[in-house]
Amino acid sequence: MIAQLEGKLIEKSPSSVVITAGGVGYQVSVPLTTFDKLPATGEQVSLFTYLHVREDILQLYGFSSREERATFEKMISVSGVGPRLALAILGGLSVEQLIAAVETSQTAYLNRIPGVGKKTAERIVLELKGKLGEMVALAEISVPGAFEPEGREAVAALVSLGFSKTQAEKAVFKVLEAESDKLDITELVRRALAGM
Repeated sequence: MIAQLEGKLIEKSPSSVVITAGGVGYQVSVPLTTFDKLPATGEQVSLFTYLHVREDILQLYGFSSREERATFEKMISVSGVGPRLALAILGGLSVEQLIAAVETSQTAYLNRIPGVGKKTAERIVLELKGKLGEMVALAEISVPGAFEPEGREAVAALVSLGFSKTQAEKAVFKVLEAESDKLDITELVRRALAGM
């Protein structure tokens, strides 16, 4: 198993990179979240890797953190979720957001990712809920706070008005789930209050 790869970044694209180490060039598939953190071409880079073995191919996947790699490994254990779809999910949601969505059964956030249908999202939640172990501690399992900076502020505003944190989070999440456009804090609080 190749657990980590360190070397010079020779090529990079949003879906894969080439890293030379010990005279060998390794092509590594990466999620967008890892791609965004890569240095410039020609610089040294270190990735946590996972070697996926199939009958006809050996494919290396790279991640910027151990948590991201561990989440990827959990994702591909879900029936119907292959490495490509797992990369797409990690490219669309941070580890914290994914854990929050799974632990609070909010499939709507998973549905926003291309390739993730309703049934796949439900399967991911069903098979991973409660199984993310030590990674759950990394996530702020406060759904609005985990998904939107405005959500945290809206929850805080509602709590200051006398609502419990749980009530505030549920109300804000309902608004965020129903609204695809980005809302400012004032509008978010107004709609949350209307829904309570």
